[in-house]
Amino acid sequence: MIKISILGCGWLGLPLAKKLIEKGNSIKGSTTSENKLSILENAGINPFLVNVESESVSKNITDFLAESEILIIDIPPKLRAVSSESNKVFVQKIENLIPFIEKSSISKVLFVSSTSVYGDESEFITEETTPNPDTESGKQLVLAEAILQKNQNFETTILRFGGLIGENRHPVKFLAGKENLENPDAPINL
Repeated sequence: MIKISILGCGWLGLPLAKKLIEKGNSIKGSTTSENKLSILENAGINPFLVNVESESVSKNITDFLAESEILIIDIPPKLRAVSSESNKVFVQKIENLIPFIEKSSISKVLFVSSTSVYGDESEFITEETTPNPDTESGKQLVLAEAILQKNQNFETTILRFGGLIGENRHPVKFLAGKENLENPDAPINL
């Protein structure tokens, strides 16, 4: 049995946690909403209320990471409403988290990133393609990836997802009824 902590049991982290439990793993999961703690617990996840901010990290982060071998970081940058004056907010969150990871039993980190790190390219992208983000969240994801990967205290794997589709996340819901799209002929990454 592998002990895994999932930082961010949202639309992606929760189903992942459930599947990992089915495979016989022990899972600790975090949420930022107190009302979701019971949802995690009912799914067989050891629930934790954890907030990672640019200035601080919840005190219970130590217990959340304790005894786990693997940490899956699945928290979004959430930078759409951030002004340009607030650069590197997400990067600061990751920087604040790192000392806690270093002091824990975590040996491997899986960082859930995004293909937004490649920018709005309309060419074929591979793992060898150099990131060229054109959004603030993409730029901060690239910086966060680099910070995690250069740390010698744990091994980091980056997983870049594209096309945020899930049970309640269908592209039609995001595009239906939209008018005056900035670039209606732009490729969609599904």
